[in-house]
Amino acid sequence: MKFQNTSNFILSLFAFFLFSSTVKSQDKFPDGTTIPKWFKENKPTDINKLGKKYILTDNGVKNDSTILQTKELQAVIDLAAKNGGGVIVVPKGTFLISSVFFKQGTHLHLESGAKLKGSDDINDFPVVTTRMEGQTVKYFPALINADGLDGFTISGKGTLDGNGLRFWKSFWKRREWNPKCTNMDEMRPRILYVSNSKNIQVEGITIKNSPFWSTHYYKSDFVKLLNLTIIAPKEPVKAPSTDAIDIDACTNFLVKNCYLSVNDDAIALKGGKGPKADKDPNNGENRNIIIEDNTFGFCHSALTCGSESIHNYNIIFRNSTVNDASRLLHLKMRPDTPQHYEYITVENIKGNVKTFLYVKGWSQFFDLKGEEAPKRRLANNITLKNIDITCEIAFDIEKSDLYELTDFTLENLKIKALKPKEENLDAIKNLKKVKVNVTQIAALDKSYDKKDDSDEGKK
Repeated sequence: MKFQNTSNFILSLFAFFLFSSTVKSQDKFPDGTTIPKWFKENKPTDINKLGKKYILTDNGVKNDSTILQTKELQAVIDLAAKNGGGVIVVPKGTFLISSVFFKQGTHLHLESGAKLKGSDDINDFPVVTTRMEGQTVKYFPALINADGLDGFTISGKGTLDGNGLRFWKSFWKRREWNPKCTNMDEMRPRILYVSNSKNIQVEGITIKNSPFWSTHYYKSDFVKLLNLTIIAPKEPVKAPSTDAIDIDACTNFLVKNCYLSVNDDAIALKGGKGPKADKDPNNGENRNIIIEDNTFGFCHSALTCGSESIHNYNIIFRNSTVNDASRLLHLKMRPDTPQHYEYITVENIKGNVKTFLYVKGWSQFFDLKGEEAPKRRLANNITLKNIDITCEIAFDIEKSDLYELTDFTLENLKIKALKPKEENLDAIKNLKKVKVNVTQIAALDKSYDKKDDSDEGKK
C-alpha cells in the first residue's frame, strides 16, 4: 500500500511537471517573453454593466429598412454620451445608415436579428481625415467609427452589413476601363474602423459584404476580437479588397474563435509604406499579436505581412483550420519600403491551401516618391511547426538581392503538395529543419470539410 501511494505520488508529480512544462512553453511569445494574462482572460461582454440601454426604436429611430437614418442613430449616440454613456441597442430589424461615430462611454449591441445596413450610395458618406492603405489621407469613414476611446465594445448576435454589391460592380467596371486604377480610386467605405483606442472588445456579431476592408484597427492597444463571423463573397461578383481584419500599428491584439472568409486577405498586418515610412509618426509596428482557434474559409492569405507593413514583432498564429485559402503565410517584401518581419510563429494548423509559404517581392503601386530606395528588407526568426496541410505548392519563395530571409525553423511538418519546390528553401539562410515530411501527390483531395458561407455571402 505504501509502495502504491509512493508510485501514485511520483506519477502525480511527473504529470504536474509535464503540465507545467507544457503551460510554460505555451505561455511565451516567439522572442521568449511571457504572454500577459490579458490574452487568457476572455469574458463575454455584459451590457448590464455598461450603463443605460438606449433602444433605437425607443429613441426616434424607425424600424424601416428603406429610409436612411444616419442622423437619427448619431443623435442616440450623442444623447448617451451626453448622459454619461450607455449601450446603443439595435433591436430586431434592418436599419439603413452611412457613417456614425461612437463617443467615450458609448457601446453598440446588436440583438439577434438586428442589422445595421450600409448605404450603397457613396454620396451619403462624408470625406474625413482617416487611415487608408498605410497613409493618413482624406477618404471615407467606415459605417461604424470609434476614435480615441477607452473600453469601447460591440456585442450581440446581430449583423453589420456593408451592402457592398454596387461598390464591387463599380470597382470591376472601373478596373476594366483603367487596369491601373488603385484600390482607393473606386470610392467606397469600410464597415468598422477603430483608431487611437484601447481596451476594445468586438464579439459575437456577423460582419459581411463590406464595400472595402471589412474591419480596420489603427494605433490601438489591447484589442480583442472574439467569436466573429466575417464574410464577403468570391462569386458571383468578387468582393475586392474585403480584408477581414487589418491590424495597423497595433499592440496586444487577440483574434480568437472567429470564422473568416473573404475575397482578399483574412488577416493582414499593416503599418505604413514608402521609403521613409519608418520615420513617419503616423506609422508604426505591430507587436504582440495572437491569432488562435479560428477557422478560415476562402481567402487570399490566412495571414499576410504587408503590403503596407514596416515592423511586425511577436506574432503567433496557431490552433486553427484553414480551408481553401490561397496562402497560409505570405510575406510581402516591398522594394520601396523599409521592412522587418521577425519572431513570427505559425503552429498547430491543419487544412488545405494553394501555397503553404509564399515569399516574394511586392511591387503593386510601387512609389519611391523621389527618394532613394530604402535599405534591404529582412525576415528572421520565422517558425512553422506542427502543421498538417495539403497544397498545390509547398514553398513558393523567390530568392532576391532586395531582401534577406534568415533563421527560419520548420518543425514537425506534414505537407502533401502537387509541387513541393523544396529547392526554393535555398533562399533562406540558417534554415533549421526537424521532422519535415513533404510528399508529392498527383491530385488534390478536395473532400475536406468546408463551412458553407454561400448563403450569407451572396445576400
